Amino acid sequence: MAVLPELVMQAWEKREGPIVFTTVDTKGIPNAIYATCVTLYNPETIVIADNRFQKTRNNIFNGSKGSILFLTDEKKSFQIKGSIEYHKTGSIYDDMKKWNPARLPGHAAVALKVEEVYSGAEKV
Repeated sequence: MAVLPELVMQAWEKREGPIVFTTVDTKGIPNAIYATCVTLYNPETIVIADNRFQKTRNNIFNGSKGSILFLTDEKKSFQIKGSIEYHKTGSIYDDMKKWNPARLPGHAAVALKVEEVYSGAEKV
């Protein structure tokens, strides 16, 4: 597992709009969604709330890795790739329930474990 470089952690604080979270199915077909309920849990983990996942959840259960794409307020792009964990209990889940809006179901906390980081085409 890798750690987000300080440059990316600073960029995360300046992100604008939703992130794009991508998984793939068992045939290698990608599925990309916008997600707004997301946080930097620690330098190795980004957590997305599963509020209404369907294809994404199926892909995760079938062993998909994932990627997160975000833009900063200066329109600089960053992509984070890694393995995925699905938490319905435990500390990551409990943390997600604290920041996920109460009006949303928060079925689970999806933890993307950082393995690779890019800014545009450049590996960071």
